[in-house]
Amino acid sequence: MTTQAPRMLYVNLSVRNLKRSMDFFAALGFTFNPRFTNEVAACMKINDTTYVMLLEEPFFQTFTAQKICDTTTHTEALMCFSCSSKEEVKRVVETALANGGRPAQSAKDHGVMFGWSFYDLDGHHWEPAWMDPSMDETGCTAGT
Repeated sequence: MTTQAPRMLYVNLSVRNLKRSMDFFAALGFTFNPRFTNEVAACMKINDTTYVMLLEEPFFQTFTAQKICDTTTHTEALMCFSCSSKEEVKRVVETALANGGRPAQSAKDHGVMFGWSFYDLDGHHWEPAWMDPSMDETGCTAGT
């Protein structure tokens, strides 16, 4: 029997100023892989199989024939990432806001789930969230 390696995920986001975006996400505790980072792109590590590629807009445009989303008026996606506690969710959002991010949705506490969201410097919508570990045992449906 062959075991398949876990799939890797690379989310690509356009940014207007790569250095500012890297500083913003570094303040939130994210790190970057220098092997895949240069003057027009940065590889931000989420975990061992998930990365966000921050690509300066002109470079990003070379990957698509369509227009880049205007994040001042449209949401292209909502990136949700897990945190180890409600306190970490609060710390991440407060740090994002203190470093130039904008508020998105207000905090939502569902007891076993807690999330809060912000827009980054380029208007991308992020939602750090915590989920009670017991939810893994009882099952959880996205969006509930």
